Amino acid sequence: MAGFAATIVGGALLLALPIAREHPVGRPVMPALFTATSATCVTGLATVDTATYWTPFGQVVIAVLIQAGGLGIMTLASLLALFVSRRMGLRSRLTAAAENNIGLGDVKRVLLSVLRITLAIEAVVAVLLTLRWWVGYDESLGRSLALGTFHAVSSFNNAGFALFTDNLVSFGSDPWIQVPICVSIVLGGLGFPVILELLRRTPYRRWTLHTRLTIGMTIALLIGGWVFLGINEWDNPNTIGNADLGTKLLQSFFHSVQPRTAGFNAWDYSQVSDASLLGTIVLMFIGGGSASTAGGLKVTTFILLFFVILTEVRGEDHVNVFERRVDARTIRQALTVALLGVAAVVGATMVLSEVTGFALRDSMFETTSAFATVGLSTGITPKMPVMGQWVLILLMFLGRLGPITLVSALLLHDHQRRYVYPEGRPLIG
Repeated sequence: MAGFAATIVGGALLLALPIAREHPVGRPVMPALFTATSATCVTGLATVDTATYWTPFGQVVIAVLIQAGGLGIMTLASLLALFVSRRMGLRSRLTAAAENNIGLGDVKRVLLSVLRITLAIEAVVAVLLTLRWWVGYDESLGRSLALGTFHAVSSFNNAGFALFTDNLVSFGSDPWIQVPICVSIVLGGLGFPVILELLRRTPYRRWTLHTRLTIGMTIALLIGGWVFLGINEWDNPNTIGNADLGTKLLQSFFHSVQPRTAGFNAWDYSQVSDASLLGTIVLMFIGGGSASTAGGLKVTTFILLFFVILTEVRGEDHVNVFERRVDARTIRQALTVALLGVAAVVGATMVLSEVTGFALRDSMFETTSAFATVGLSTGITPKMPVMGQWVLILLMFLGRLGPITLVSALLLHDHQRRYVYPEGRPLIG
């Protein structure tokens, strides 16, 4: 957490320089600090227009912060899993290594693999986007290369920063822009352990429980969100109601991918229906995969809680998932992360509603987006007062590092009581 805080401060100092802003007047402290936090925490919320407020130097600083934040999260999560497994007993260490594709002492391999995977995916996406802007939109090769590289970094790291004033609204009907960005976002949201297992071409029957849960939930949420948003926005003239069939399907899918904590938008979220807004909030809160560039509660945590409920309904003693028994400690950790996440979003929404006067739906959308490091907004971020900006800064920082730090601390804190209290049964429900 100290390392991320130092990166944010360093980025803010660079963005506060006159060379980083198109109009070096006024007080740049809050825009610089907010943008540095959003970029390092790979969120995408912005109080100023990234395309016009920052110079090419400032935009390069933002891209570097996004890259550092994304790499930092994947390596941090993987190395923390490695470190925690070393502190356990031999049996627990072997189980953790088998379930996360991380060796007991292979730190160098983890770091190099994360770096290679990240740069390879970003390079492919950057080439595709560069060619599209160069050939399809008559941009110069230099400008196309800058656009392609920036959006490849922003998409794989699930940041959502764009170099256009309307984000990606102007390319809402262009699959050659939207599809590579969506693929990049999904891959970044799967997480390093899952990508590594897929690259090894491991047969499905030998997939780890983590990989099965992550891929299964990712597919289910993408398809479910696609259908849900498509139905709710199909006739909405302010989003896709007047578009052709292909654009409707494309934009519905695109905006099903974005709540995976990416944050790009090709329609105006202030114009979507209340049902779509609520559905997007749910998708944002769930988030992506563990040890990935995505934020949120994480898909494994969400599906595990579902199986906990299913086990209780069935009256069974143990939580079993894909022929694997989940231990009680993991269940308690999932409950702790989920409830603390709910408390953070609800508490921040109450504070934001009090200090800003924004509508409840807009405040909750904004706080969920910040905590889940998504970057989507109904347009209230630039209007946010200083106190509201501090709330969002804190949420972005806690949402990005809080769950990882909390789970690691819980795993390392193993205290056993040497006595047991008499059993009590309070009324439930």
